[in-house]
Order: sequence, then C-alpha cells, then structure tokens
Amino acid sequence: MSSTPLLLPTSLKPAASLPEQGAYRVYMETFGCQMNEYDTELVRSIMKARGFHFTPIDEEADVILFNTCAIRENAHNRLYGHLAKYKARKKERGLVIGVLGCMAQNLKQELLDSRSWIDVLAGPDAYRKLPDLLTDALEHQHRGLAVDLSEYETYAQIVPDRAGGINGWIAVMRGCDNFCSFCVVPYTRGRERSRDPEGILEEAKRLVSQGVRQITLLGQNVNSYRSGSCDFAQLLVAVADVPGLQRVRFTSPHPKDFPPSLLEAVAQHPIICNQIHLPLQSANDRMLERMGRGYTRREYLKLVDAIQEKGPIVLTTDLICGFCGETDEEFQETYDLVKEMKYQAAFTFKYSERKHTIAARKYADDIPEEVKGFRTNEIIELQKEISLQKNQDLIGSQVEVMIEGNAKKSDQQWMGHTEHNVTVVWSKNDHPGLPGDLVSISIQDATPSTLYGTADS
Repeated sequence: MSSTPLLLPTSLKPAASLPEQGAYRVYMETFGCQMNEYDTELVRSIMKARGFHFTPIDEEADVILFNTCAIRENAHNRLYGHLAKYKARKKERGLVIGVLGCMAQNLKQELLDSRSWIDVLAGPDAYRKLPDLLTDALEHQHRGLAVDLSEYETYAQIVPDRAGGINGWIAVMRGCDNFCSFCVVPYTRGRERSRDPEGILEEAKRLVSQGVRQITLLGQNVNSYRSGSCDFAQLLVAVADVPGLQRVRFTSPHPKDFPPSLLEAVAQHPIICNQIHLPLQSANDRMLERMGRGYTRREYLKLVDAIQEKGPIVLTTDLICGFCGETDEEFQETYDLVKEMKYQAAFTFKYSERKHTIAARKYADDIPEEVKGFRTNEIIELQKEISLQKNQDLIGSQVEVMIEGNAKKSDQQWMGHTEHNVTVVWSKNDHPGLPGDLVSISIQDATPSTLYGTADS
C-alpha cells in the first residue's frame, strides 16, 4: 500500500516565535484502551528520537496531540470537547494540533471537513511519519494526512518510551481479522500481524530491567497470535518464564477459538494470573449471529465449563445492550445469563453505531436511546450487586496483592490488585513495602469495586 503522506494546503498562522528546529514541545493526551496507551509510548519514542520534547503542561506546548479510540461513543465526545478547547488557543499562539489513532483512520474526512483547525491526521500504522508531518506543519504551515493501513507494520524495532511504574504492556500483534459486525477495529488497525517472539521476549526483559513486575500482553484477539511455529500459549509461557516478573496477564482472547493449550497455561503456570477476560457481548443466539461473533450461547457456556474445571479462574466480560433489532426477550436472556454466571466484572456498553462497520451497512440502528440506556443500567446495577457480594465474601480472608502505588484518594494508602484483578486499598503504616512487592492483606471491608484491609506484618 502507498506510504506517502498527503500534504494539504492550509492557512495556519505561524507561531510567534518558533523554537530551534528539533526542540518543539509536545503535549499529548490518550483516549481508550491499553493498546492506545502502548501506542502513545511508541509515539513518544519515535518523536523523541527526532528531537521533540514532551511536556505535561499544555500551555507550554507548540504541538497538541490526541491519540484516539474509535470503539466507544464516549471517546468521540471527549475528543470533540478537547478539540474545541484548543481552537481559540490555536488562533492566539499558532499551535499545531494533531489527531492520531483509530479516529484519525476511521473519521478522516469528517475531521478534515468539520474541524478545519486540525493540522495533522495519522492512523495507527503511520506513527513513523509523525515527526516529518509535524515539522512540515510547524515550519511550512502544511496540513498532513497519513492514514494508509499496512500489512506489515508492527513497530517491532521501536523501544516504547514508558512513563514508569511497575505495570508494563506489550502489544504482541496488531490488527484483527474477525470482522465482528459492530466493531471498527479491522478498518482502523488493519489485518492481523504478529510480532516475532524473540522481539517480544527482549521487550519483556527490558521492562523487567526498568522495574516492571507485571506485564500484560495485548492483542485484539490474542488467540490468533502466531509467528512461525509459536502460538500464543507458547508465547505466554515464555514471557512468564522471564526472571524477575511477578505476574503476567493478557487481553483479550476470543471465545470462538480459545485453544485448550492457552487454558492449560493459565491453570498451570504460577505467575500467569488466574483471571480471563472472556467477552460475551450477548447471550442470545440471534444477536450473536448478527454481531458476527462466531459462537453460540451453548458453545460459550461449554468453554466456561472447561475453564471452571481447571480450578479457581475468575471471569470478566464485555456486554453490548441494544444492538440492532434486540427485543426485550433477547435482552432478558443476556440479563439472566449474567445473573447466572456471576462474573467478577462486566464492562457494559449501549450499542453505538460505528461508521464503515458491517452493522452500519447491513442493519438499522433501531433501538431507541432510552431503551438502550435502560438495558445498560439494568445490567450495570445487577453486576454491582454480584461484584459486591463476591467482594464481601472475601471479608475475613487474606489475599495476595501487588503494591502498585498510592491510592487515588490518599497518598497515605497503598493501592494494588489481587491476582483476579480486584482493587485493594490499605494503610501504608501497616507495611513498609514498595511498589512491585507482593503482600498479604487481611480484608475487612468491601464495595463493588474495591477491597479494604490491613497488611499482615
């Protein structure tokens, strides 16, 4: 595919005093999933290598970048709100504004037509071109567009620029070949491409040398990972064997092709966390077929049975309410199954049509917004009750927690997660530990989302 960025004429106002070439300051915000966070680390690395500097203060910046997600409506709304905020400042200071990632890829024409103050659009496969696109916008007032999808780009040779901490992410593959009818990812991130295992293991070892103690392997469907004879289960075990790691997680597998070897790895390896995120989306077979999920309710439950036979592996899930044509009875099937399954957590969203998807072309988005909202809230409230009960059942017990850092509400408290990815908060006075340590916590109280306790001395 073509890799030449298009340069579009614009009437940018030059900055009053441009810094020395290569010393431009960049402020960057990230929307969306862990994959987007990982991509931001790649972008920082690429741009720093070309002399750009990053600042946490937007008022200091010459360039404002937004790394975007196209999956959820909320991410769209947040981006548009942020763009409006910087429009006036752009006129005053000659800022260069860039939109990166999935929205740049999927909504390029809409963004160019309706937000004329955007200077640079770069899709997920075009980050290597960013330094040139931004320099051209800063110095020659050119608009830059680079949104070609690649069959080969994995950024395998780019060392991500991390912000620190004990958690690290590694994208083991890019793109997706599943084409679920509601999902825009194959159109924004392209077809599946797997990285070589040697490069992934080198990255894992480098993260450990930087103080990372927990790594999450990322892919749109990690089950599809394959490099030569190496499948995802083999890769997962190889990463878990890296000396110095305390925990390894992965997200997300797809229920339609979950291999027994992957389940075996989760059940057997001591540092692979006994928690699997297994998206359901709907419990109704007609909805699952319309969504293009590739499995039936019965097949999903058969997989759940196989997982539960392996021991105490906790499940979390994703759900969509109000998909095209969903009846009250079909929604009730999903509600009832969530009640039966008792997931540790369920990430529940009302359906929002994404441009260029199969569903947008094939089905009417015919469920009223108030009905979508009602169904979504029904599931959310049910899951809160389930999560609260599961967490309250832990009161009086001891759980192993990895210290991750300060609690959100107090720097006098530590925060971490259990192996099952439940948040735990306790007083720093209880234990002289440091981030990355595994500590035993006696649970004394619980909410649907958080456990509270004291560290055992």
